Amino acid sequence: MTFYTVVKIVHVLAIISWMAAILYLPRLFVYHADQKAESETSKVFCVMERRLLNGIMTPAMILAWITGVTLAVTGGWYHDIWFAVKFLCVLVLSGMHGFLSRERKLLEQGQRPHTSRFYRIINEVPTLLMIVIVIMVIAKPF
Repeated sequence: MTFYTVVKIVHVLAIISWMAAILYLPRLFVYHADQKAESETSKVFCVMERRLLNGIMTPAMILAWITGVTLAVTGGWYHDIWFAVKFLCVLVLSGMHGFLSRERKLLEQGQRPHTSRFYRIINEVPTLLMIVIVIMVIAKPF
């Protein structure tokens, strides 16, 4: 196996892990937002959310970024329009990651910054970004 192939495999695995976590975390918030801050259920959600974010989501994002930049430089794609669109979507996805991280901290502090309905709606953002990213990578329409 070549270096490029190994990096690509790690990149795909990191993306799968990151996407699974970034799709699941807001779903946990949907149920967490409806709990009283001091309840045992709320405390369980805090542990689940913290472990998901710190144990899977953030390491996977970092690994996806490192391997993604490596692939882009190795492949010379950073000049292509499809890559610019993909990169923009990944930046927005990373911003979403930061937003969800902040929301987790607020929920852990007993605050309820948003309703469960808000989290249901925001849960669709990573899905839409993922669709655009996959289209850009596979079809390279530009």
